[in-house]
Amino acid sequence: MAELATIARPYAEALFKSAKADLNGTSQWLDALGAVAANPQLLQFAGNPKVGDQQVFDVVADVAKVQLPDNAKNFLRAVIENGRLAALPEIAAQFRELKNSLGGSSDAVVYSAFPMDTTALGGVSTALEKRFGRKLNVSIKEDPSLIGGIRVVVGDEVLDTSVKARLEQMKVALTA
Repeated sequence: MAELATIARPYAEALFKSAKADLNGTSQWLDALGAVAANPQLLQFAGNPKVGDQQVFDVVADVAKVQLPDNAKNFLRAVIENGRLAALPEIAAQFRELKNSLGGSSDAVVYSAFPMDTTALGGVSTALEKRFGRKLNVSIKEDPSLIGGIRVVVGDEVLDTSVKARLEQMKVALTA
């Protein structure tokens, strides 16, 4: 995992410097390419020695379902030619971190046992921003294994108030 982060860093930083004029647009197409490159079947296809770089480029560009500007096409070609397609999701994540740090915000993933409506999400988002002391870009994922409550991941920080976590704490306390 650390190896991919090391490989992705120069790509993300270079793209960030070159895309200062349109960070949001770049982020959109980069996230789409990162999602496509995370597919194990695509990586297996790209790793096949009988498949050329242009074929991989065509498949990725077609599957991405976003209109790629010229700079995106050039970036994708460079990533494919250097054999770094597997690092593309990490490049997208690091680019997002650089973009967020420029705006003073962070990405937050809220795992909830049940679906949350927008009113509840707004209240949770406000409380989390106070707790973490910065603006958060909140996304929700449903995780029924939590039983109840929420689990929040902001960067490398985790706030776990789920029933599952409390049961684990009780188990440790009782067996100690």
